[in-house]
Amino acid sequence: LIRGACQCGSPGGRVSLPPPLLRADPSRVPVAGLGPSPGPAARLYRPGEDPLTVLEAGTVRQALLNSSAAWVLQFYSSSCGHCIGFAPTWRALAGDVKDWEPAIRIGVLDCGEEENYETCKEYGILYYPTFRYFKAFTKQFTTGENYKGSDRELQTVRQMMIDFLQNHSQESRPPACPPLDPVSSSEIASLFDKNSHHYTAIVVESSNSYVGREVILDLIQYENIMVKRVLNSDKAFLEKLGITSIPSCYLIYPNGSHGLINILKPLRSFFSSYLKSLPGVRRKLVSQLPLPKKQNKQGGTEIKAWKEFDKAKLYMADLESGLHYLLRVELATHKTLEGAELKTFKDFVTVIAKLFPGRQPVVKLLETLQEWLVSLPLDKIPYDAILDLVNNKMRISGIFLTNHVQWVGCQGSRPELRGYTCSLWKLFHTLTVQAAVRPKALINTGKHGPTDRMRRYIQHFFGNPWIPENLDKAVLVAVGSEDPKFPKVQWPTPDLCPECHDEIKGLHSWNEAQVLQFLKHHYHNENILYKYTEGQVNTNEIEVGDVRERKDKNLPKKTSGNKDDKILDQQNMLDSKSKVLDKLIANNGPVRDGGKNAIESVIHKETKPSVSFLGIGFSSIDMSLCVVLYVASSLFLMIMYFFFRMRSKRWKVRYYRPGV
Repeated sequence: LIRGACQCGSPGGRVSLPPPLLRADPSRVPVAGLGPSPGPAARLYRPGEDPLTVLEAGTVRQALLNSSAAWVLQFYSSSCGHCIGFAPTWRALAGDVKDWEPAIRIGVLDCGEEENYETCKEYGILYYPTFRYFKAFTKQFTTGENYKGSDRELQTVRQMMIDFLQNHSQESRPPACPPLDPVSSSEIASLFDKNSHHYTAIVVESSNSYVGREVILDLIQYENIMVKRVLNSDKAFLEKLGITSIPSCYLIYPNGSHGLINILKPLRSFFSSYLKSLPGVRRKLVSQLPLPKKQNKQGGTEIKAWKEFDKAKLYMADLESGLHYLLRVELATHKTLEGAELKTFKDFVTVIAKLFPGRQPVVKLLETLQEWLVSLPLDKIPYDAILDLVNNKMRISGIFLTNHVQWVGCQGSRPELRGYTCSLWKLFHTLTVQAAVRPKALINTGKHGPTDRMRRYIQHFFGNPWIPENLDKAVLVAVGSEDPKFPKVQWPTPDLCPECHDEIKGLHSWNEAQVLQFLKHHYHNENILYKYTEGQVNTNEIEVGDVRERKDKNLPKKTSGNKDDKILDQQNMLDSKSKVLDKLIANNGPVRDGGKNAIESVIHKETKPSVSFLGIGFSSIDMSLCVVLYVASSLFLMIMYFFFRMRSKRWKVRYYRPGV
């Protein structure tokens, strides 16, 4: 139990499991006066302020299809620590190549936003951050080309952008992008001593240098100048021009005269700055590049009110929001689950189905999902089939999971901070406590314990693939993802658990027995508050405790309808069943009759329509219990009837008085 904590932001999504007393406090409230300031919610990238294009589900296709410029797009999640740490580099890159926009543009799309979930699935995003290149004048939908390589330094990505531009065919090359290939020395010599309307700058460099191409792109938005590049292979030509070092810049003036430019440092920034400052060279007066029209939202940026919370309590809203994000967002990056991933997911669902101390509709959904996964005789399962069950497309009575996030104890000072990662660790701690309190819950569910299953889930599904090259970068990533208003501290703090802290010979020490006792209390279901939870259940009537040990009084009620409505509902249910079956069979190829029958029986088991009686929804199990109780009560009444009947006869015989 003590080693059940997971640290967020570890390289590559790998997990280290230190004692929880050394981890950051996920519930720590900010010091008075340091709370999040009211106002519009800030994101990692701010449209109109950052030198890049912020795209959304409604604008990304419009931007990429038939674009006159190529695109490099970052798919990220606002809860991803590596994305947060990489954001300053991405902004700096966008500012560095701002002049390249007519040829290639930089954009971002936040897969952590609920409205972007489906879009990121369509583009096949498996990890965050993911970088994709999109060519100009694309006529049909494409998922783009992956950025290949682990080096994400600004210079490396900038050079990859140049390589991508050069990979365009002549027909699809952006019109604003000038030729980037080197020209011959004879072509340059033909320009000498000829009048022209513009300057011609020649960057002389080696074949593996990018300086010339970078300067060419830096000047594409400037008029009265043209930039070309020449390789240093023609030694005689270089001698004639007096070039002794590379890279160098040779300038041909409009009147035909020419000469070598004396630059303090042979760097791209020095060359570009000098050429932009030449007399007559000025930025072109062109209209602003068209931006994709953003869908109009009510009142602009959404303002989320700060929720007051008790740091000594656990909030069900955080746990349910974490489950929602886990099942509908993080898992959505995997189109199909198979092999080790499928086994890991089944094991993890078994743990949460057996141990999650939630509301009855949520627990029933998890149990249904677990039974469904275990019963399917398939080697791979499409994610869409899992999503259909989570969204209750099969209309199973009494199951529900919120479809949006509602952070309370996990809310951050900015929307991209804390949130899902905080709720995930809270969920893991809660499950480990439940496993300790109810050790028999996982009997006959496999040899792996809950901590091992959670660790394997993190390794397979927690979307952070980037492993920094050295420990310094790992430290910077961790620092960049920390909420400044919720600083990481050793936890539990003295105000929460004074008994957990001791002092031996003047040095602070931990009382591990008290820490264990505190954790079992803090993450126990009796310490959970249902404030801020939303859904079909009346939270005012929920009693704290294990839902498996009490009768649910809050199942969603169905309104009675006419016969046509009932027939339509049953038909929709059968259609949903058929679609799920088609998805499963399509993703697993031909299925034997026995396997197909097993699939149909599982789906049929989960999609039995509820029987409506007096407007109240009863399942087949409920009706069976009613029949059993009816028969038992009838037998009891018959027995009582015959008992009193026989007793009455004996009484009459005993006290009978014949008439005189």
